[in-house]
Amino acid sequence: MIGQAMTLDQIRIVGIDALSQSLGPVGMIRFLQQAETGWGDYTKESEKWLGDPDLKELFDAIKASEQHQESQ
Repeated sequence: MIGQAMTLDQIRIVGIDALSQSLGPVGMIRFLQQAETGWGDYTKESEKWLGDPDLKELFDAIKASEQHQESQ
């Protein structure tokens, strides 16, 4: 298979096999975890999740959280 045109799936299979043979299963998994680059646009998505609070809103939310924890 090496030296021939391979599909992306075939390349992935051969690569994972090579990693597993060289590093062992645990080393392979640790390598793959480090190599994962993620996806999406965190800045845009976080603005959607968090909004755009001002400093006073953040302060008020922290104080409310502290008061809630103290009351439990």
